[in-house]
Amino acid sequence: MNKILKEKLNEALSSVIPITLIVLLLSATITPMPVGTLVMFLVGAVLLIVGMAFFQLGTDVSMTPMGEGIGAQLPRTKNLFVVTGITLLIGILITIAEPDLQVLAEQVPSIPNMLLIWTVAIGVGLFFVIAVLRTVLKIRLSLLLIVFYIVVFVLSIFVPNDFVSVAFDSGGVTTGPITVPFIMALGVGLASIRGDRDAQDDSFGLVALCSIGPILAVLLLGIFYRNGDPSYTPITVPDVTDTKELALLFVHGLPEYIHEVVSALIPIIVFCVLFQFIFRRFHRMQLQKIGIGFIYTFVGLALFLTGVNVGFMPAGHYLGQQLAKSGHSWVLVPLGMLIGYFLVTAEPAVHVLNRQVENITNGGISQRAMMLSLSIGVACSVGLAMLRVLTGISIYWMLVPGYLAALALTFFVPKIFTGIAFDSGGVASGPMTTTFLLPFSMGACEALGGNVLTDAFGIVAMVAMTPLLTIQALGLIYQHKQKQKAEETVQELPAADEDEIIVLEEDETDD
Repeated sequence: MNKILKEKLNEALSSVIPITLIVLLLSATITPMPVGTLVMFLVGAVLLIVGMAFFQLGTDVSMTPMGEGIGAQLPRTKNLFVVTGITLLIGILITIAEPDLQVLAEQVPSIPNMLLIWTVAIGVGLFFVIAVLRTVLKIRLSLLLIVFYIVVFVLSIFVPNDFVSVAFDSGGVTTGPITVPFIMALGVGLASIRGDRDAQDDSFGLVALCSIGPILAVLLLGIFYRNGDPSYTPITVPDVTDTKELALLFVHGLPEYIHEVVSALIPIIVFCVLFQFIFRRFHRMQLQKIGIGFIYTFVGLALFLTGVNVGFMPAGHYLGQQLAKSGHSWVLVPLGMLIGYFLVTAEPAVHVLNRQVENITNGGISQRAMMLSLSIGVACSVGLAMLRVLTGISIYWMLVPGYLAALALTFFVPKIFTGIAFDSGGVASGPMTTTFLLPFSMGACEALGGNVLTDAFGIVAMVAMTPLLTIQALGLIYQHKQKQKAEETVQELPAADEDEIIVLEEDETDD
């Protein structure tokens, strides 16, 4: 276990170091940062590294086997009502548990937090049911995506503009570090029961459909909820003057995020205990390992959330604000792209997805190729988001063409890449996006005097969109290489046959 933890620490270190160096470089050159804010960021980076390592180790030994076990067991019940009920309950529980959703809810105070959270949770729960039934009934993912995204964009016409960005952002924040490992593992478990040749392809796509539910739910909330216009709470950067104040910030923050993680994990653990009591799926040694895994997950996520919320959020807001005030606000676009390229590597759920893709495809799609595609996608999305902050252009001009292109590509790429691509969109927009990129965008928008709710919000939605294009582009490259290999194999076959004929003729002559 120590060896595995060391490997996870090295992975986390290589993921967090690049963004840390970029912030340090910016602080030393273009945007000098107050010492207190900079030290907060560095302490946050350390917590991020340790937290990510423990979280990844915990999900490997707890969330993944538990999710796969539940996914494999559900179809065996042979009762559609039971499958639907259990799936709906899981979807609601893990969404309420998602820390990213709490962050978004705090930014829209005119809608009661619990109203927004329950709206999103019900949306995820219903679409989780649809996702599971799709896998069991072998319905083509691309058809469902096309139908539901048409409904999304048609419905958004009737919603106040202030709700649109929040609705699309909610689709990204619900698929974070709690949700993704569990849902993806459950998808693998469901597919393993089928055993047909398309089962591997259909093991992906659950996260993709679960990301649509909250968008539709919040759009409907925007139509029917009229108790005030949505607004946001400006972020205040703490003024830290000494190490005691710095320590107090983290000491006060840690219990809050421990409480969040406990609230997040307890419903899942209770559900898993009930599942084991009813179905007796796991033996004692497996249960002990899963229990230890949940402890690792708890420790890792508590440290991770403390690091990003206390250390990264103020730094992101300050950097965005100062870059916009620098007199060269256009640098927000290239610098935002650079930050986005490296920031996605620090998303914990991204590593879960990449490992699962490599395992399912037996190395055919490597973690490195996945990470490169995601990094390029997120870099483009942050660049476009910064362009929106600078110009105030409507989010529709980017989301509509982007999703049309992504949906069109589903007809040309292998089925498995459609599921991976749309899953990756939800995975890429995790806690690092909501606690660093969103404050970065809000800080820049405030400094430029823009409308924060329409121009700064939406960056999560942009981050969730562009990987759909880059991962499917990876699919086209993969498909082309496979065709080339097949052609080379066919060309080599006749030559081999001729050699065999010559050998046979020589043998006959000798006889």
